[in-house]
Amino acid sequence: MSSDPYKFLFSYPDAKQTLSARKVHIRRLYDILELSIHRSDFVRAKKAWSILVRCKEVNWRVMWRTGALLVGKHDDPVAAARERLEYLTTMMLQHPEARESVIQEMILQLVASRQYRRALDELELYLPSPPFQENSVLHAYAGLICLYLAQPNRAADVSSEGRSLRDAQQYLDRARYLDPNNLVAAAWSDAIPQLSTSADDRITPVSDDEDMTLDGAGQRVKRART
Repeated sequence: MSSDPYKFLFSYPDAKQTLSARKVHIRRLYDILELSIHRSDFVRAKKAWSILVRCKEVNWRVMWRTGALLVGKHDDPVAAARERLEYLTTMMLQHPEARESVIQEMILQLVASRQYRRALDELELYLPSPPFQENSVLHAYAGLICLYLAQPNRAADVSSEGRSLRDAQQYLDRARYLDPNNLVAAAWSDAIPQLSTSADDRITPVSDDEDMTLDGAGQRVKRART
């Protein structure tokens, strides 16, 4: 609660400023915004947000997470995901101080919309450069996405599967090095050698009883059922 005579429901990002009549109205509007979000009344929350971001006293860039929550709240999930990604891309440019947090949110949005390859492409673009290269969470995300993409499927060959596992190992090892307390990275980093062995075992030796000739195309390789 505020020490001022005015009582507000929620803590405001810049609560230490002197309260004028206008700022009291802004604080009341912020309470409406937060209360509407807590009640899942996103229509009212978006109306309050649209007013707040037009107020010069409001640093809406600091509240980018609230904007990300409200953007794209409609019935079309594809359009909603696209709008959120566009918003986060804009935040990367408008609020560079928070770009590590913004790209983390962007990766989560891409994964939620099943755009795994694009999520990995974004990570591969940013991870080689500072400050992202020292971010344990982003390296862990990259490793986990590589693990997902390494899952065997009929369209992918074994070499690409092994390459994804090796990439996952490198990313997770890096995440573990940057943050020894990252239990997710540590657990999967330890598990990958066993996964690699299982991937190798999916190719079995050719039986002596099998026909070794396939119209001159070379030896036949028998794959175990998955």
